[in-house]
Amino acid sequence: MNELLELILHTDQALMRIVAANLTEAYLILFLIIFSETGLLIFPFLPGDGLLFSAGVISASTALNIVWLVPILILAAVLGNMTNYFVGSFFGHHIEKSRNRFVRKYLIPYIHRTRHFYDKYGAKSIVVGRFFPVIRTYIPFFAGLSGFKYSGFFLFTLIGSVLWVPFFTLAGYFIGENAWVKDNYLLIFLGLIIVTLLPFFYNVIKLLFTRKIRRKKGSNPIKSDRI
Repeated sequence: MNELLELILHTDQALMRIVAANLTEAYLILFLIIFSETGLLIFPFLPGDGLLFSAGVISASTALNIVWLVPILILAAVLGNMTNYFVGSFFGHHIEKSRNRFVRKYLIPYIHRTRHFYDKYGAKSIVVGRFFPVIRTYIPFFAGLSGFKYSGFFLFTLIGSVLWVPFFTLAGYFIGENAWVKDNYLLIFLGLIIVTLLPFFYNVIKLLFTRKIRRKKGSNPIKSDRI
Protein backbone atom coordinates (compact mmCIF):
# COMPACT_ATOMS: atom_id res chain seq x y z
CA MET A 1 0.00 0.00 0.00
CA ASN A 2 2.86 2.37 0.88
CA GLU A 3 4.53 1.56 -2.43
CA LEU A 4 1.33 2.39 -4.33
CA LEU A 5 0.95 5.68 -2.42
CA GLU A 6 4.56 6.53 -3.21
CA LEU A 7 3.95 5.83 -6.90
CA ILE A 8 0.95 8.16 -6.92
CA LEU A 9 2.63 11.00 -5.01
CA HIS A 10 6.22 10.66 -6.27
CA THR A 11 5.87 8.67 -9.47
CA ASP A 12 9.30 9.23 -11.05
CA GLN A 13 11.40 8.65 -7.89
CA ALA A 14 9.37 5.59 -6.84
CA LEU A 15 9.55 4.08 -10.31
CA MET A 16 13.33 4.65 -10.47
CA ARG A 17 13.78 2.74 -7.20
CA ILE A 18 11.60 -0.15 -8.39
CA VAL A 19 13.47 -0.42 -11.70
CA ALA A 20 16.83 -0.38 -9.90
CA ALA A 21 15.71 -3.06 -7.43
CA ASN A 22 13.92 -5.49 -9.75
CA LEU A 23 13.28 -4.95 -13.47
CA THR A 24 10.67 -7.72 -13.76
CA GLU A 25 8.78 -6.30 -10.80
CA ALA A 26 8.83 -2.87 -12.47
CA TYR A 27 7.15 -4.22 -15.62
CA LEU A 28 4.60 -6.09 -13.49
CA ILE A 29 3.75 -3.05 -11.32
CA LEU A 30 3.35 -0.81 -14.38
CA PHE A 31 1.12 -3.44 -16.01
CA LEU A 32 -1.06 -3.78 -12.89
CA ILE A 33 -1.48 -0.02 -12.41
CA ILE A 34 -2.54 0.60 -16.02
CA PHE A 35 -4.80 -2.47 -15.90
CA SER A 36 -6.38 -1.37 -12.59
CA GLU A 37 -6.93 2.23 -13.65
CA THR A 38 -8.86 1.13 -16.75
CA GLY A 39 -10.29 -2.14 -15.48
CA LEU A 40 -11.45 -1.56 -11.91
CA LEU A 41 -14.08 1.06 -11.06
CA ILE A 42 -12.55 1.84 -7.67
CA PHE A 43 -9.19 3.03 -9.09
CA PRO A 44 -9.89 6.07 -11.30
CA PHE A 45 -7.38 8.09 -9.24
CA LEU A 46 -4.34 6.06 -10.38
CA PRO A 47 -1.79 8.12 -12.39
CA GLY A 48 -2.34 6.75 -15.90
CA ASP A 49 -1.03 9.53 -18.16
CA GLY A 50 1.67 10.66 -15.76
CA LEU A 51 2.80 7.09 -15.13
CA LEU A 52 3.14 6.42 -18.86
CA PHE A 53 5.17 9.60 -19.31
CA SER A 54 7.38 8.76 -16.30
CA ALA A 55 7.93 5.22 -17.57
CA GLY A 56 9.03 6.64 -20.92
CA VAL A 57 11.44 9.10 -19.27
CA ILE A 58 12.95 6.39 -17.08
CA SER A 59 13.26 3.88 -19.94
CA ALA A 60 15.53 6.38 -21.75
CA SER A 61 18.19 6.11 -19.04
CA THR A 62 17.70 2.72 -17.33
CA ALA A 63 17.32 -0.97 -18.17
CA LEU A 64 13.56 -0.46 -18.63
CA ASN A 65 13.27 -1.29 -22.34
CA ILE A 66 10.87 0.88 -24.36
CA VAL A 67 10.49 -1.91 -26.95
CA TRP A 68 9.01 -4.19 -24.27
CA LEU A 69 7.36 -1.45 -22.26
CA VAL A 70 4.97 -0.13 -24.94
CA PRO A 71 3.35 -3.49 -25.93
CA ILE A 72 3.12 -4.59 -22.28
CA LEU A 73 1.23 -1.44 -21.34
CA ILE A 74 -0.97 -1.58 -24.47
CA LEU A 75 -1.92 -5.12 -23.41
CA ALA A 76 -2.67 -3.87 -19.86
CA ALA A 77 -4.90 -1.09 -21.22
CA VAL A 78 -6.81 -3.46 -23.53
CA LEU A 79 -7.30 -6.16 -20.87
CA GLY A 80 -8.37 -3.53 -18.32
CA ASN A 81 -11.02 -2.14 -20.66
CA MET A 82 -12.30 -5.60 -21.57
CA THR A 83 -12.54 -6.66 -17.91
CA ASN A 84 -14.51 -3.51 -17.09
CA TYR A 85 -16.73 -4.10 -20.12
CA PHE A 86 -17.59 -7.66 -19.04
CA VAL A 87 -18.38 -6.52 -15.49
CA GLY A 88 -20.76 -3.91 -16.89
CA SER A 89 -22.26 -6.46 -19.27
CA PHE A 90 -22.87 -8.88 -16.39
CA PHE A 91 -24.71 -6.27 -14.33
CA GLY A 92 -26.64 -4.95 -17.34
CA HIS A 93 -27.86 -8.42 -18.26
CA HIS A 94 -29.11 -9.12 -14.72
CA ILE A 95 -30.69 -5.68 -14.30
CA GLU A 96 -32.73 -6.04 -17.51
CA LYS A 97 -34.03 -9.44 -16.35
CA SER A 98 -35.04 -8.07 -12.95
CA ARG A 99 -38.75 -7.85 -12.04
CA ASN A 100 -38.11 -5.40 -9.22
CA ARG A 101 -40.39 -2.35 -9.59
CA PHE A 102 -37.66 0.18 -8.70
CA VAL A 103 -35.20 -1.39 -11.14
CA ARG A 104 -37.73 -1.46 -13.98
CA LYS A 105 -38.87 2.10 -13.34
CA TYR A 106 -35.51 3.82 -12.82
CA LEU A 107 -32.52 1.68 -13.81
CA ILE A 108 -33.76 0.08 -17.04
CA PRO A 109 -34.72 3.43 -18.65
CA TYR A 110 -31.24 4.67 -17.69
CA ILE A 111 -29.68 1.68 -19.44
CA HIS A 112 -31.77 2.39 -22.53
CA ARG A 113 -30.59 6.02 -22.57
CA THR A 114 -26.99 4.87 -22.15
CA ARG A 115 -27.46 2.42 -25.01
CA HIS A 116 -28.75 5.22 -27.21
CA PHE A 117 -25.67 7.30 -26.31
CA TYR A 118 -23.29 4.49 -27.28
CA ASP A 119 -25.18 3.80 -30.50
CA LYS A 120 -24.63 7.44 -31.42
CA TYR A 121 -21.20 8.28 -29.96
CA GLY A 122 -19.74 4.89 -29.00
CA ALA A 123 -16.69 4.79 -31.27
CA LYS A 124 -15.66 8.37 -30.49
CA SER A 125 -16.18 8.07 -26.74
CA ILE A 126 -14.19 4.83 -26.45
CA VAL A 127 -11.21 6.08 -28.49
CA VAL A 128 -11.08 9.72 -27.39
CA GLY A 129 -12.17 8.95 -23.82
CA ARG A 130 -8.99 6.93 -23.38
CA PHE A 131 -7.09 10.23 -23.07
CA PHE A 132 -9.18 11.58 -20.17
CA PRO A 133 -8.56 10.49 -16.55
CA VAL A 134 -11.55 9.24 -14.55
CA ILE A 135 -13.70 9.10 -17.71
CA ARG A 136 -11.66 6.24 -19.17
CA THR A 137 -12.30 4.17 -16.05
CA TYR A 138 -16.09 4.31 -16.45
CA ILE A 139 -16.57 4.26 -20.24
CA PRO A 140 -15.94 0.48 -20.55
CA PHE A 141 -18.29 -0.31 -17.66
CA PHE A 142 -21.18 1.67 -19.12
CA ALA A 143 -20.50 0.31 -22.61
CA GLY A 144 -20.95 -3.21 -21.21
CA LEU A 145 -23.92 -2.13 -19.11
CA SER A 146 -25.69 -0.73 -22.17
CA GLY A 147 -25.03 -3.83 -24.28
CA PHE A 148 -22.64 -2.13 -26.73
CA LYS A 149 -21.56 -4.66 -29.36
CA TYR A 150 -18.51 -6.66 -28.18
CA SER A 151 -16.65 -6.72 -31.51
CA GLY A 152 -17.00 -2.96 -31.94
CA PHE A 153 -15.95 -2.27 -28.37
CA PHE A 154 -12.86 -4.45 -28.69
CA LEU A 155 -11.83 -2.75 -31.95
CA PHE A 156 -12.22 0.78 -30.57
CA THR A 157 -10.50 -0.23 -27.31
CA LEU A 158 -7.56 -1.54 -29.30
CA ILE A 159 -7.35 1.64 -31.39
CA GLY A 160 -7.59 3.86 -28.29
CA SER A 161 -4.92 1.86 -26.43
CA VAL A 162 -2.52 1.82 -29.40
CA LEU A 163 -2.84 5.62 -29.61
CA TRP A 164 -2.79 6.38 -25.87
CA VAL A 165 0.13 4.30 -24.56
CA PRO A 166 2.74 5.23 -27.21
CA PHE A 167 1.68 8.90 -27.15
CA PHE A 168 2.70 9.38 -23.51
CA THR A 169 5.50 6.80 -23.19
CA LEU A 170 7.31 7.88 -26.37
CA ALA A 171 6.86 11.55 -25.45
CA GLY A 172 8.62 10.80 -22.17
CA TYR A 173 11.25 8.67 -23.88
CA PHE A 174 12.25 11.24 -26.49
CA ILE A 175 12.00 14.49 -24.52
CA GLY A 176 12.65 13.22 -21.00
CA GLU A 177 16.42 13.68 -21.28
CA ASN A 178 16.00 17.34 -22.16
CA ALA A 179 17.57 19.55 -19.45
CA TRP A 180 14.51 21.78 -19.15
CA VAL A 181 12.20 18.76 -18.85
CA LYS A 182 14.39 17.32 -16.08
CA ASP A 183 14.40 20.60 -14.16
CA ASN A 184 10.63 21.02 -14.48
CA TYR A 185 9.51 17.42 -14.33
CA LEU A 186 7.04 17.88 -11.47
CA LEU A 187 5.47 20.84 -13.24
CA ILE A 188 5.09 18.79 -16.45
CA PHE A 189 3.64 15.84 -14.53
CA LEU A 190 1.03 18.01 -12.82
CA GLY A 191 0.35 19.83 -16.10
CA LEU A 192 -0.46 16.54 -17.83
CA ILE A 193 -3.00 15.69 -15.16
CA ILE A 194 -4.61 19.15 -15.21
CA VAL A 195 -4.76 19.44 -19.02
CA THR A 196 -6.30 16.00 -19.48
CA LEU A 197 -8.87 16.68 -16.72
CA LEU A 198 -9.96 20.11 -18.03
CA PRO A 199 -12.44 18.78 -20.65
CA PHE A 200 -14.01 16.52 -18.02
CA PHE A 201 -14.60 19.38 -15.56
CA TYR A 202 -15.74 21.67 -18.37
CA ASN A 203 -18.45 19.21 -19.39
CA VAL A 204 -19.51 18.62 -15.78
CA ILE A 205 -19.86 22.37 -15.16
CA LYS A 206 -21.66 22.82 -18.48
CA LEU A 207 -24.10 20.03 -17.62
CA LEU A 208 -24.80 21.44 -14.14
CA PHE A 209 -25.26 24.95 -15.55
CA THR A 210 -27.65 23.69 -18.24
CA ARG A 211 -29.73 21.80 -15.66
CA LYS A 212 -29.86 24.86 -13.42
CA ILE A 213 -31.20 26.99 -16.29
CA ARG A 214 -33.81 24.33 -17.14
CA ARG A 215 -34.96 24.18 -13.52
CA LYS A 216 -35.31 27.95 -13.39
CA LYS A 217 -37.35 27.99 -16.59
CA GLY A 218 -39.53 25.18 -15.32
CA SER A 219 -40.16 26.95 -12.02
CA ASN A 220 -41.21 30.27 -13.59
CA PRO A 221 -44.97 30.75 -13.29
CA ILE A 222 -46.93 31.16 -16.52
CA LYS A 223 -47.69 34.81 -17.02
CA SER A 224 -51.29 35.68 -17.64
CA ASP A 225 -52.61 38.60 -19.65
CA ARG A 226 -55.78 38.66 -17.57
CA ILE A 227 -56.18 41.46 -15.00
